[in-house]
Amino acid sequence: MNTYQKNLQQPIGSGFNAQSTAQEVIEGINLTGKTAIITGGYAGIGLETTRTLVTAGAKVIVPARDIEKARKNLAGISPIELELLDLMDPGSIDAFAEKFIASDRKLDLLINNAGIMWVPLRRDKRGIESQLATNYLGQFQLTARLWPTLKKADGARVINVSSYGHQMSSFDFEDPNFEHREYQTLLGYGQSKTACNLFAAELDNRGKEFKVRAYSLHPGSVYGTDLGRDEPIDLYIQMGTHDQNGKIKPEVEAKLKTIPQGAATTIWCATSPLLDDIGGVYCENCDIAEIDHGQIEHRYDDPSTIRGVQLYSLDKENAGRLWTLSEEMTGIAFNVE
Repeated sequence: MNTYQKNLQQPIGSGFNAQSTAQEVIEGINLTGKTAIITGGYAGIGLETTRTLVTAGAKVIVPARDIEKARKNLAGISPIELELLDLMDPGSIDAFAEKFIASDRKLDLLINNAGIMWVPLRRDKRGIESQLATNYLGQFQLTARLWPTLKKADGARVINVSSYGHQMSSFDFEDPNFEHREYQTLLGYGQSKTACNLFAAELDNRGKEFKVRAYSLHPGSVYGTDLGRDEPIDLYIQMGTHDQNGKIKPEVEAKLKTIPQGAATTIWCATSPLLDDIGGVYCENCDIAEIDHGQIEHRYDDPSTIRGVQLYSLDKENAGRLWTLSEEMTGIAFNVE
């Protein structure tokens, strides 16, 4: 079963909730003998994800753009393999994947966690807008290159760390790179996260035959990550989360997730036996998310209301169209066979 059967896109009563931590979710799960790759697994919720999987016995490879920062942040966590990877550089992605494939290992978990937000208009060497390149096309290329190792696992999972931000924009198939429309960073971010959801749905649809399941997720509104480091403070004030001095309001901070709570849904998607026969769904708060038909009142000063999934980001036609476009933009034929 996958998410194109819309009845699957609803909570299933996992037993966990928004307050659950990654360690609570992993309790009782043994990952000895399993291999995981976690992009961005050296900062924020990615670091907590790495730490949690290692404690459960997994062998974790952390590809990083900033090797020195990664080495410092991962100190004391073992066993870890640290490798160079820049998701904005197609050559770097290929080199990383080739090295892993040459090791002749299976890949049980691919966690596409790395991402950027709030950046000004930037483009990679191909002319692709940076949030689309980093948050989505990089994960598409990496997954495609690692596909043989995922099939080899005989039960792999691919996890795309998406965001509620997908609600900010559907995917603009006519102008994905903002060549003919005004650039707005949140539209770029939203589009890239919608792409993450569509990719997970289509990957699951194509990959389930080979026992590879895929999921996308919203980690929640998390305090203490550096994802919003470039966000204008005026926007925080406008959203009602910060006071006029730019300081987060205590009542808002109290409702934000901690980093261990923010990593919990990633861990749930990666390990929960409840998902053994379900794939292609978008998750949040350690469960499958509710479809947002307009019945959810979203308030930025109450992070618990920042939830739900838009159906345009799970649509079968959009997902297939995006797969084809992604092959064209990357020059990669991702044949799932």
